[in-house]
Amino acid sequence: MIDLSFLSPRARPLIGVDISSSSVKMVELSAASGGGYRVERYAVESLPREAVSDGNIANLDAVSEAIRRGWRRLGTSTKFVALALPASAVITKKIILPAGLRDQELEVQVESEANQYIPFALDEVNLDFQVIGPAASGADEDEVLIAASRKEKVEDRVAAAEAAGLKALVMDVESYASLSAFELVQADLPEGGQDKIIALVDAGANVMNVSVLRNGVQVYAREQAFGGFLLTQDIMRHFGMSLEEAESGKRTGSLPESYETELLRPFMDALALEVSRALQFFFTSTQFNQVDHIVLAGGCAVIPGLAETVAGRTQVDTHIANPFSGMSLSSKIRPKNLAADAPALLVACGLALRRFDL
Repeated sequence: MIDLSFLSPRARPLIGVDISSSSVKMVELSAASGGGYRVERYAVESLPREAVSDGNIANLDAVSEAIRRGWRRLGTSTKFVALALPASAVITKKIILPAGLRDQELEVQVESEANQYIPFALDEVNLDFQVIGPAASGADEDEVLIAASRKEKVEDRVAAAEAAGLKALVMDVESYASLSAFELVQADLPEGGQDKIIALVDAGANVMNVSVLRNGVQVYAREQAFGGFLLTQDIMRHFGMSLEEAESGKRTGSLPESYETELLRPFMDALALEVSRALQFFFTSTQFNQVDHIVLAGGCAVIPGLAETVAGRTQVDTHIANPFSGMSLSSKIRPKNLAADAPALLVACGLALRRFDL
């Protein structure tokens, strides 16, 4: 029925590759000898502006070259990768089907149901499904998740990996990969975050994704057009810098002294205000009226002091995401560097975890 899997697992060494609008992020994990996970390698390679636009690969050569550079920096022999599509490129739907169906019967039922929800011909999409488990309606029915995306969306990412000499084994959804890694982050929250309302705020270069969860189940999601590129633009205008100079200055901390008070602090305040607004939307559109914890992820989350700024604005306990905090590290990993990059590696980590699926 399909030539690439969205959801089914592959039990072999795998590199998680997150292709975002600003960079390619790669993570390779292994099983730790005493249980749990071990970070073997990771790499982050910048992308030219507009190489990826609105989740679509606009410059295949630039993306594949960034993947190739990242793979070389990893120094790994593993060539199998797990990729992900942005949620906006994927149609998902949970359906109820009779329990105990054989695989072929499931495929027929899923295709029949998919025709009702997918506004494209089935031969134009990659379609997959996963049985989640017994439905709440009774033990004789199963809840099944359908996922579908236009073939060209899938093929673009596969082509970028293949042009870099790698082979795609898994095609996931960015939001699902992020939630997989978030399970590790949640374990570090007070009482493991059990029975708490947790807002995961992933603030990247151009978009802020807000997911609200309770016991691992997403109860709300919202996307806002706000990200770190706004700060880059401010730097370019304020100091007369090129895009490359502004980005380099942000990363190395080599900008003029006035940067922090005149640009960085106002940007942090604006980001905190966006988070506060997102929570208000959550309260007005659901039955919930409080959030117990905020977890910040994405490239913006590496800004020192951001957690305190958001906590001050929202009056909610705020943490920085680090899915690697409980993992052992290979000798190739510099702990300080990984801790600084960890908030931006949530999706790549979630994709790397796919090698452990059974």
